[in-house]
Amino acid sequence: MKKNDWKERLNIVYSTNPNFEYETEGDEEPQRTPDKSEQNLRVSIDRKNRGGKVVTLVTGFKGTEEDLKTLGKLLKSKCGVGGSAKDGEIIVQGDFKAKVIELLLKEGYTRTKGTGG
Repeated sequence: MKKNDWKERLNIVYSTNPNFEYETEGDEEPQRTPDKSEQNLRVSIDRKNRGGKVVTLVTGFKGTEEDLKTLGKLLKSKCGVGGSAKDGEIIVQGDFKAKVIELLLKEGYTRTKGTGG
């Protein structure tokens, strides 16, 4: 499927140069995911901008988007709920802070901490 990147080029002026290639700026995705013991994950409960629903938020993940989605899938399946994993954070629907911390520690994420409410 063709990647449609027109949204990234909204403020670009037309160029008559036949060899012009648009270069996107932005964060390059890391080539590899750091070791589990090097990850500084923070687990918190969030209620803001979610229509009053409570979610468990895991932030601080550094690595590839694929590894993030794999970890998110594991946490969601172990908690038996839905959620999402994107932009370096994992959202697990419901208040599962203690269970998520326990699961992350069991998986080898030794620098995991709970924060906030």
